[in-house]
Amino acid sequence: MTSGVTVAAVDLGASSGRVVRARVGGAAGLELTEVHRFANGPVRVRDTLHWDVVGLHREILAGLGAVGPVDGIGIDTWGVDYGLLDADGALLGTPVHHRDERTAGVAARVHEVVPAAELYARTGLQELPFTTIYQLVAAAGSAQLGAARSLLLVPDLLTWWLTGTRGAERTNASTTGLLAADGSGWDTDLARRVGIDPGLLAPLRDPGSVVGPVTPSVALETGLDPATPVLAVGSHDTASAVAGVPATTDRFAYVSCGTWSLVGVELEAPVLSEASRAANFSNERGVDGTVRYLRNVTGLWLLQECLRAWGSPELDPLLAGAATHDGPPAVVDAADEVFLAPGDMPARIVGAVRALGQPAPETREGIVRCVLDSLALAHRRAVREAAALSGRSVDVVHVVGGGARNLLLCRLTADACDLPVVAGPVEATATGNALVAARALGAVPGGLRDLRSFLVRHVATETFAPGGDPGRWDDLEARLGR
Repeated sequence: MTSGVTVAAVDLGASSGRVVRARVGGAAGLELTEVHRFANGPVRVRDTLHWDVVGLHREILAGLGAVGPVDGIGIDTWGVDYGLLDADGALLGTPVHHRDERTAGVAARVHEVVPAAELYARTGLQELPFTTIYQLVAAAGSAQLGAARSLLLVPDLLTWWLTGTRGAERTNASTTGLLAADGSGWDTDLARRVGIDPGLLAPLRDPGSVVGPVTPSVALETGLDPATPVLAVGSHDTASAVAGVPATTDRFAYVSCGTWSLVGVELEAPVLSEASRAANFSNERGVDGTVRYLRNVTGLWLLQECLRAWGSPELDPLLAGAATHDGPPAVVDAADEVFLAPGDMPARIVGAVRALGQPAPETREGIVRCVLDSLALAHRRAVREAAALSGRSVDVVHVVGGGARNLLLCRLTADACDLPVVAGPVEATATGNALVAARALGAVPGGLRDLRSFLVRHVATETFAPGGDPGRWDDLEARLGR
């Protein structure tokens, strides 16, 4: 074990990205410093939403130039989206954003070839319209896909540009709908059945493996030592976030809350029952061979889009008003696909409230309270069903990520779940990224339990005890027909 290392944690979310300098181990314990932050979001070109992945690469290089000498680099991003490369390794166009409408109705077409129950038994994924398998079927027959010789998920594409080495990190690969449910390898038979060339899929690699040093051109542009390695971490941001949960027991649920809320428990093996499929739970891979048994539900996207529609007002006064809002309570189904695309979110929320026969909120504070009550209700439902379906008892809920800053949401989640909520760290994804990279470099020993013990000693959290009337949440649940 070394006296400590410095890691550059590159953490890209669906609305922003950042490069974080993390000092791990030794006298520093754990110190995270954000050195570069940049915006991220969809770019509409004609009728299609894209990611500006070349712009993201530019910002990553800027961040690596600002971070100073480091012992290693880890990259995490969201899942499912990908870039296609030609025979020379050049990018064929920019990756399509998962919120693009091209996948509408594609899942039903796929299920005509591979029934939904069989697909779940093979991959363990909840049905989401934007999963990679559906994106690829939507792209079938396009010139771009026809010219492709390799597919790289977004973190693997960025790693390719930094190192010149191609691969598919397993935690992100598990979001594609093309990885076997046990995580052992690509399901090439499934790919062929739905018309996807298995030759597009890159060799798998695991968190903690060394990908390779940065290329000479990256070293020249950033000032990094040419020997600086890029390390595979939990490249799906939720995999890194769950690794960054400061749990003291395995009897915990997590809510990795940002644009999406990923709600679930950590298991040793997937749950592939018909009841699990009907409840729309995913079995995604985690660090050290674990399974992230979770439901992916709409998160703070609802609030983000409301703020955007209102001209980006200050959030704190709205939260204060929402906390004391005394109008009639109202909720919506946060997972309703009507909320998936960008647009006038306040109008859609009001419309959904009315469609459920409830009094519509008349103020911005009322709409914010509706959003947060709805998210807390979705968290409650997912936590309870994850515990029941997996058999894993839950004594505490850990809220990590940007949602840990929203103290009203944390309090409402504790009340709704009737369990204590431990909020923090906000930087769970960058923390988990850095810890796995630092462990690969020898700075911290052991497995996930050891990493979490280290975290408990070095991160600040806030605990919210449950309160209020549990019957209120039963009433709100009933309004959704459940």
